[in-house]
Amino acid sequence: MDSRKVGSFIMGKRKEAGLTQQQLADKLCVSFQAVSKWENGSAYPNIEILPELAMALNVSADEILEGRETQETGLSYRSAGVDIAYTDTIKREMAKHLETKDRRVLNGLGPFAALYDIHFPELKNPVLVLKSEEPGSKQKLAVEYGYTESICHDMINHLVNDIAVMGARPLAVLDTIVCGNAEKDTISTLVKGVAEACSENECSLVGGETSIQPQVVEKGVYVLTSSIVGIAEKNGIVDGSAIGQGDSILAVAANGLHTNGYSLVRLLMEKSPQVKLDKVDGMTFVEQIMKPHTPYYKALKGLLNEKNADGSLRMVHGMAHITGGGIAGNLCRVIPEGLSARIELGKIKPLPIFKYIKRKGKVSDGEMLATFNCGVGFVLVVPAGCRDMVVKHVKGFYDCYEIGEITAGAEKVEFCGKLEWV
Repeated sequence: MDSRKVGSFIMGKRKEAGLTQQQLADKLCVSFQAVSKWENGSAYPNIEILPELAMALNVSADEILEGRETQETGLSYRSAGVDIAYTDTIKREMAKHLETKDRRVLNGLGPFAALYDIHFPELKNPVLVLKSEEPGSKQKLAVEYGYTESICHDMINHLVNDIAVMGARPLAVLDTIVCGNAEKDTISTLVKGVAEACSENECSLVGGETSIQPQVVEKGVYVLTSSIVGIAEKNGIVDGSAIGQGDSILAVAANGLHTNGYSLVRLLMEKSPQVKLDKVDGMTFVEQIMKPHTPYYKALKGLLNEKNADGSLRMVHGMAHITGGGIAGNLCRVIPEGLSARIELGKIKPLPIFKYIKRKGKVSDGEMLATFNCGVGFVLVVPAGCRDMVVKHVKGFYDCYEIGEITAGAEKVEFCGKLEWV
């Protein structure tokens, strides 16, 4: 490389962009003296900053290193919207967030696939529990209103909750980010958010995929999805088969919408834009609806350790994560034939945000129950004799209270009474 040629090229492109040395330095978070040294040929830009310098000058990293513009006569990956040099710096940034103390993770970022040691001598018949999830249309609002890292917690908390209902312990997560253009800060924030959410749920982010699709996804749009693997003892799997007549049905409180009902909420925001700034229980409407999905695993794992001699659970007969479809659409999945979960609606404690949505959108009770969790984020079905013990344990984490019991009946979930909205 010719340092003077490189420096002259950087200076010319900086001036074409209408930038002073200080302005370019501010964009790159370096001193203006560094820019001056590049331009007078006494130093080269650091390899780590080269992709960002190329973006600021609207050239490629190769053109900077060659000190001249390349007359492209054919197609290139860069002209299609993907800069390999820049994506390599993103990968190096991502690697920081994939570091884990979990000794079962046998490799890091770089290999073609993640390796995870699944030797569990304490389990006689280990079963893998697998699940994929994406945070739905809430992620569109997250990008729009600056909740980029928060939406990652929504996704992972939802995932972990979905395998916890089976009595599984979360192990490892793979994430996928599809975007129209690669913005290092945004992607780094997303990976950081996923990694931290995994850590909080006692599992590890072990890898994944970042796919840049400029011809498929609009610039500035990010689509997230993740997959999780958990482990459970075969005899300890919670599938609802132990549920019996007389069992107690307990509600575990949600903190808000979690990740469901956002299509209805976005319609409300479209029809009444002023709701975004309305205060609901001391917070703006947007702040309320963007609260991260409540994670329930830590509140449940103490209960999952209580087993009979054959490995079956002693204190929990069934569980349901209340997502799309509400209580009826999710609790029905674990109720055996011939039994009915009789829910007393008057015992449910609707959160202020649901009262606001019902009133502002003139939404019927039936629609509210079918679309939202209405304040019940998780349901436990437990033996009546264990009810008080379970309530006391869960209350160490979240509000927990009885909302019904298991009776004989043909309808798997039956509502009685009315929701109290006042």
